[in-house]
Amino acid sequence: MTRRQVLSLAGYGALGSARAAAQSAPPAGAEPDATLRIGEITLELAPRRAIKTVAYNGQVPGPMLRAKEGRPFTVEVVNDTAEPEMVHWHGLHIPPEVDGAHEEGTPHVAPHDRRRYTFTPNPSGTRWYHSHGHAGRNLRKATYSGQFGVLIVEPSQDAGRYDAEVPIVLHEWEPYFNDEMDVAYRLFSINGKMLGAGEPVAVRRGQRVLFRVLNASATLTHRLALSGHVFRVIALDGNRVPNPQAVPVLEVAPAERVDAIVEMDRPGVWILGETRSDQRAAGMAIAIEYAGAQGAPEWAAPPPFTWDYTAFGGGETAPEPDGRHKLVIREASGHRWTLNGKSFPKTDPLVVRANRRYRLIFDNQTAQAHPMHLHRHRFEITRCAGKPSSGVLKDTVIVPGWKEVEVDLVAANPGLTLMHCHQQLHMDTGFMVMMQYG
Repeated sequence: MTRRQVLSLAGYGALGSARAAAQSAPPAGAEPDATLRIGEITLELAPRRAIKTVAYNGQVPGPMLRAKEGRPFTVEVVNDTAEPEMVHWHGLHIPPEVDGAHEEGTPHVAPHDRRRYTFTPNPSGTRWYHSHGHAGRNLRKATYSGQFGVLIVEPSQDAGRYDAEVPIVLHEWEPYFNDEMDVAYRLFSINGKMLGAGEPVAVRRGQRVLFRVLNASATLTHRLALSGHVFRVIALDGNRVPNPQAVPVLEVAPAERVDAIVEMDRPGVWILGETRSDQRAAGMAIAIEYAGAQGAPEWAAPPPFTWDYTAFGGGETAPEPDGRHKLVIREASGHRWTLNGKSFPKTDPLVVRANRRYRLIFDNQTAQAHPMHLHRHRFEITRCAGKPSSGVLKDTVIVPGWKEVEVDLVAANPGLTLMHCHQQLHMDTGFMVMMQYG
């Protein structure tokens, strides 16, 4: 079966294909809005702590990109490596040909080649871009590498008031398989540096600082605290929450983003970092330094706190969906993961019809939590571990061990759509499924 026939079966016929093709072909001679050059680098995490990785534009994280909501945006991707590469535009509602997933039909950038992509960014908020593909036992590839960066889609209207904006990008390095054949790490970083190796975040008393937190980890969920301060969470995965809350700890699974404003009201030099001391000592922290303050950064443990998506939502009852899809998550022998008893590519596709509302029910029958990501769409959390919710919109949701999470999506972006666990090791071992329009 040709790809054209597959797209036709998925409800993405001639009109949709033409739309995507037009978006991936900018006018001849036009300059791109951004260029990403993929290449090998030596990254100095700290003095005498250098590692080799693949990155964008010779830096980690990659350059922070900014685009206007609803205005076409062109990116030229140059691949200076010997391997085909893929850039996924995580959180954008764009056609499959430019989304950045081979399973949807996005073409790879061939070795020592280049390719341009044009798309119209939507929705606004904190998005990101990263390598997308299979890593297997090669722990230098895909999301284990330094190929990640923040993309801010600026809204057509004012998003709110703050005095400064600070990206906080989490990642781990020197991965290895432990005795349980899980991936562990020796080194950790925030914004590409271990604690003490990079410049501190400079703030002033009285400022309202917007922290855009991105967990670019391949496999780990992180819990962050800022000594002596609280976070006021205003958005999850770049989407405004209906009920902003002040919390002492941010819990961020792989691929998730949290936008939080901190009132700078306690002068000093403080640590923003992982609450787990071993990971903080291995580098996952950054200094926050008030103007005029000096000395070594201080750590103060936050109070006990349980992260709960529903705290940021409302209590309205979700409307009855037009259809339901239940997805039972299990681990099979040989470290394979299954959805409804099958591993990708044998998983049964989720069939939807355009402009209808569907409820996805994730039934996690394993002890591990799984960050479930849906490409090219977002969904509303309607029930999380038995608690009803409304108004919290995300593209990635953590499904706790032995729990169920229900989300509603409106099928409003026709085309082949990938859904998968954003834990790289699980994705590599069958934890994926396609959604297609019928």
